[in-house]
Amino acid sequence: MSKYQKVNWKKKLDFWLFGWIVNWAYPEYYRPKYGYKSYRNIFIYNLIPQKIFGINRHVPWPVHFTSRVGNPEKIKTGIMSDPGDNIGIYIQANMGIEIGHNVGIGAGSALISSNHNHNDHSVHDEVRPIRIGNNVFIGANSVILPGIQIGNNVVIGAGSVVAKDIPSNSIAVGNPCKVIKEKQPYIERFDQIEFNRKIPEKYKDYFSSY
Repeated sequence: MSKYQKVNWKKKLDFWLFGWIVNWAYPEYYRPKYGYKSYRNIFIYNLIPQKIFGINRHVPWPVHFTSRVGNPEKIKTGIMSDPGDNIGIYIQANMGIEIGHNVGIGAGSALISSNHNHNDHSVHDEVRPIRIGNNVFIGANSVILPGIQIGNNVVIGAGSVVAKDIPSNSIAVGNPCKVIKEKQPYIERFDQIEFNRKIPEKYKDYFSSY
């Protein structure tokens, strides 16, 4: 039995009272029905600030009111990846950011897709987009610099500054961030978990790919 199938009445009540509002407000929001975040908290800290007070209103996925997401139209995300849904995250996507499936970004982290030109601060230097693979976790207070490529199944340790590409199946930490060891395969089975809404067919390949 999946760990998400054993739920108490408080979690069920949370979904009945607030889950339908969250689903209505964020049509592309897909998460395990129970076990990720309280729908009440999403309603209070994401939905109300975004939809009523206009903080990050231009972002179609849940963003915490203390976070900032710039140029969301230049961000491509997969399922279970909602950049900015944690506390105090700064995302600048001037040159584009591509995020895979099941990517978590720790509190206080920053993704910076472009730098100001050293000789003309009104201009951003042209670089390739930041690309982050599937099943990646970026620890709290980390910084991902422009043009960085992070592979699949990667953990970035808290407080890291990622200035060079990180290969798949790695655990990397530090400033500058370096690979310290190989990471074991990701094992969580999403095809055995009940989600908050029906999963589109376009994501089914991911669920059966590992």
